[in-house]
Amino acid sequence: MVQQVLLFFSRFLSQIQRPLLQLVNVYRPVQKLIGLCALPGSQTEAEEAQFLLVVCSRVKQDPPTLRNILQIVDKPAATALASDQSQSSNHRTEPPPPPSQSDSSTGSRVQSESGLLWALLQLASSARGSVALKAFEGLLLLSALQDESSGEILSDQTLLGELLAGRLLQLYSLLPMEALDPGEVQSWPHTPWSSQFSRWSSDLRSVAAASDHMTNFFSWLDFLDHMMEEAPQVLARKLAHCVHQIWMFDVLQPQLLHMCEQVVLVSTSILCAAVRFVRSRSLLDQLVHFLLRTNTLSPLLLQRCDHISDQISFASLSLVDELLQKPHEDVLDVLVLSFLQSRSYLSPQEDRWTESNEAHEDSNGLEEDPFFSESLLFSESQLILPPPPRCSSSSAPLSGLGSAANVVNSFLCLVPVQVRSAQLIQEGGYESYVHDAHTQVTECRALSRSWNWTLSLPAPSAGEGEEFFEGPLLKVLLDRLGRVLEQPYELNLKLTAVLSRLSSFSHPLLHEYLLDPYVHLSHCSRSLFSVLIRLMGELMQSIQRVPDLTDRLLDTRRDLLGLNNNNTTRLEHLTLLRGLVVLEEFCKELAAIAFVKLPLGRP
Repeated sequence: MVQQVLLFFSRFLSQIQRPLLQLVNVYRPVQKLIGLCALPGSQTEAEEAQFLLVVCSRVKQDPPTLRNILQIVDKPAATALASDQSQSSNHRTEPPPPPSQSDSSTGSRVQSESGLLWALLQLASSARGSVALKAFEGLLLLSALQDESSGEILSDQTLLGELLAGRLLQLYSLLPMEALDPGEVQSWPHTPWSSQFSRWSSDLRSVAAASDHMTNFFSWLDFLDHMMEEAPQVLARKLAHCVHQIWMFDVLQPQLLHMCEQVVLVSTSILCAAVRFVRSRSLLDQLVHFLLRTNTLSPLLLQRCDHISDQISFASLSLVDELLQKPHEDVLDVLVLSFLQSRSYLSPQEDRWTESNEAHEDSNGLEEDPFFSESLLFSESQLILPPPPRCSSSSAPLSGLGSAANVVNSFLCLVPVQVRSAQLIQEGGYESYVHDAHTQVTECRALSRSWNWTLSLPAPSAGEGEEFFEGPLLKVLLDRLGRVLEQPYELNLKLTAVLSRLSSFSHPLLHEYLLDPYVHLSHCSRSLFSVLIRLMGELMQSIQRVPDLTDRLLDTRRDLLGLNNNNTTRLEHLTLLRGLVVLEEFCKELAAIAFVKLPLGRP
């Protein structure tokens, strides 16, 4: 009988041309039918899902009827009804709540146990793909209502945000934290919410798919992200806030602060994947706030980039790398720019003209150093390649007093000749990195185009004796870079990837601190270039312990490229040799980034 009634109302509501849900004789029966949907053991899921989807479609056509369908009583009427009930019963009486969240929560508690939103959420968990898909579509139709009152009703007078975030938490709690591989989680492919319905040829979800808790979790996260993109701003902010409070703050934060290494690794990896997947502005705001402005968590996440566990360090660096690729201005402001703004890393005793002359003399000194080959010191005419297309002809002037050729040469000359191995197998020079560097610089400029960055460097701080602190992120990156010859190969790759991405942004402070080899540093200050110079000094001492250096470097590079056919790798000094290969390639990558960012003709 219920099945026939559901079919009748579905056809009636879908075929009628005039809006009827505002009529009491129509929406009252619809409300009662909604209350019969998604009950345990129901045999009419398909008809219920179709009926609810039709109701959502009619509400989308006539948004003012949302209040009727959700059984939300106007505040004056609700207050009068509560007063009448309190006078006719012996129950505890309370003063009427103020017209704020307490009033909305009182009227919306029914929605958490029954009603349209609850029924849709229950059917979204159905094992039948067609049923779940209609429930998903119904939720999207309701959340995408663009009239002013609908977003406020769904955010203030229902528990939609709590219900959706609660479902996310439920799926997250099913993840077997002890059995998950952090590397697999971190590189998890993007799982669009609609893809779960196209994977199954039959109407029933397979057992293997149902047990894939990771896929289910990220599919639901993508669904929430998509919903926030389509929803009115007031509703999107409420949904994101609920995800922040219910999942991030209440569950994820204690796991990130946990003492168990596996729990920390998996939770960091899940967060890394979540940052990569998120596209909606509201959810990204909450993620950035959670990661960068949570007092107990933010310093710890940055410190873990230099953790005793290489796995935790790798996962933390990956999280930073993902954050740097998101279109959110606070990431760079909080992590880097706020610490460079004073420019207290500059020596206050030297003006830039004197600094330029000294830097030029230092550059000439490099050419006379026996460690550097004259064949690899290019003149400006030899350096000029067909220039890649610029993103904008009005790009900001960048710091650095040498010409583009001198800046590029400064990075190319860092690695001593006798420890270079690229030419041993006819690999390209820095030119092979120019295309990738141009792509990355273009991406970084696209991210920062709307951030209203200054076009010129700020005046240095006038404070005498002010000690420079590069900030926790740059500190840990430069500390790690100083130990590149002692660290695992994969960790070094991730470290240099983060530094090269930071160098690709076109903010003048970032360029001066990371790519200007001629900057005159104050006492106890360091820059990326100065750390590399110090590292080369340590390198020349370390290689004295390696016999047959040239052959070992050649074997190491061929092994990293998969060209070693003998399948035997000598383990002695392997970390040092791999670190040296990474260092050589990193210097070429920095040279390519400088080449792309600096105007070639600028003196």
